[in-house]
Amino acid sequence: MTAKTWIMAALVVSVAVTFGTGCKRTKVKPGSGLGQNSELLNGTGGTGLDGNGLPGRPGFDGALVNGQFPTVFFDFDSAQVKEGERAKVAQVAEYLKANAGATVVLSGHTDERGSQEYNTSLGENRALAVREALTQDGVDAARMQTRSMGEEQPKNPGHDEAAWSQNRRVEFQVLGSK
Repeated sequence: MTAKTWIMAALVVSVAVTFGTGCKRTKVKPGSGLGQNSELLNGTGGTGLDGNGLPGRPGFDGALVNGQFPTVFFDFDSAQVKEGERAKVAQVAEYLKANAGATVVLSGHTDERGSQEYNTSLGENRALAVREALTQDGVDAARMQTRSMGEEQPKNPGHDEAAWSQNRRVEFQVLGSK
């Protein structure tokens, strides 16, 4: 490659990175008790909040698996909540109705196939579909935030259907009272 070709390639990569990182993201403050995939921490005592001010488990045992809500998975190129995943959404709705001060962030994810713009849109549509399902189950929409992670945080870094099926998902992060 010539020097001119290298410079053009570097310019193209630079522009792609600049536009690719320009998407607005909801940031989680360090020390907030929330990290990647730490959707809900176990509660202590009967206060309804744990030591970090997050909703706890008192009186509720249906939605939590190892201290986390189960992930809702999607079919390829779809933002429709599958019938087999509705029970997971209903469990989250049950928890939120029992814990009136809790709010939830719904993070939509995609597999690596498709453009970044398409995957960002699809991730948002998946989060919105789960939000709509929670609303239908009686949760006030004002208690939910959606965000798209697109393909940026794969649960499985593989490049086959087994990996991709784990990456097409919506995860829940429960926040304390407003």
